[in-house]
Amino acid sequence: MTKRASEPDLIAWAVEWHSRNLLDGERRKLCWNQEQGPGEYRLFSTRRRCLSYINETYGYIRDTINLRGEPHGWRLPRAMRVEVRRIG
Repeated sequence: MTKRASEPDLIAWAVEWHSRNLLDGERRKLCWNQEQGPGEYRLFSTRRRCLSYINETYGYIRDTINLRGEPHGWRLPRAMRVEVRRIG
């Protein structure tokens, strides 16, 4: 069976950074894989594994009031479903 071009090569879960402050407004981006450096995203096969990683790595944000307020406006990252497609 041949795969259609519109079908994703991989469906996974990624960590989406989320912040909201008066200076920058609302910002969202996918988090890099910190162990490997820039250029690679950390992807997870299940939402549960992604949420577990978020809580272990970024859980301190939940309890740190000064990071959640101005000027930072950090929020706990979210698990986001992503579709990966090859180009070319």
